[in-house]
Amino acid sequence: MLRGGVDLGGTKIEAIVVDDGNRVLGRAREATPSSGGPADVVAAMVEAIREAAEGASLAVDELAGVGVGSPGSVDASAGTVATARNLPNWDAPVPLAELLSRELGVPVRLGNDVGVAVEAEAALGAGRSYRSFLGLWWGTGVGGAIMVDRKRWLGRGSAGEIGHTVVKLNGAPCACGRRGCLEAYAGRGAMEARARRAVRRGTKTSLFSLMEKHGHTRLTSSVWQRALDEHDDLAERLIERAIRALGAGVASAINLTDLEAVVVGGGLGNRLGDDATERIRRAMEPHLFVSDRPPEVRLSELGDLGGAIGAARLVATG
Repeated sequence: MLRGGVDLGGTKIEAIVVDDGNRVLGRAREATPSSGGPADVVAAMVEAIREAAEGASLAVDELAGVGVGSPGSVDASAGTVATARNLPNWDAPVPLAELLSRELGVPVRLGNDVGVAVEAEAALGAGRSYRSFLGLWWGTGVGGAIMVDRKRWLGRGSAGEIGHTVVKLNGAPCACGRRGCLEAYAGRGAMEARARRAVRRGTKTSLFSLMEKHGHTRLTSSVWQRALDEHDDLAERLIERAIRALGAGVASAINLTDLEAVVVGGGLGNRLGDDATERIRRAMEPHLFVSDRPPEVRLSELGDLGGAIGAARLVATG
């Protein structure tokens, strides 16, 4: 059974076609529109899955279906996504499954972007050997999902939102409208906003020249990596600030849940790799209550394709 999977992110749309063994047969990537609205995002998603199908030498209507991992408030049964704040003008519920199915001619299933990626790590990647772990997805925002007894714990529907753990009372404003959230310090969107403010105050940085040089309109994970490679002072300071916040937030989550491990993924997590994962582990240490039995901290094994692979699994389990 051939399936499509789409990972809808704040800066990129990753689309793949996989077979029954989750082997990737075709893939494509499109930039997520930074302006316009949901219709523009849907059009980019359609283009990406068509390109991925072409790469697998088949037509889209030969797929058993397409799964989508989306940010925001996902209602899988209704096929809608609302309040996707890292996407342009996406607040009201959008019938994403229906819109995509109409364009592609196949069934479409929706899931939470981080949730499906973490479930894929549990089944196929770095979480395979653990009964319980926290998935920490560091990208445009900071997402999370909790696996308990190898199943995702949903709580009343929104468990795992570690990005909105408060790491500083009355701290930095977050896109969610609250203050002091982890995402306000470590989310790539918040980091870019802080970098832009610093530049307006006269701070020198190569971040934005690198962004323009490589044809981006936002500070993508690759731009941050290139700036770090050049030892850009502002980039290094903002990444260090983010890692300190991640350490405090994740350690607090471990103190509450006593999970076995933390698996780090997401755009920035995967791009910065083992070094950042180790730095997050070290940043957790001062905050762990049971310091003589820390959780293991592992980098995602599925990498950038984890979200799309997880999304494709929605079709297999639907």
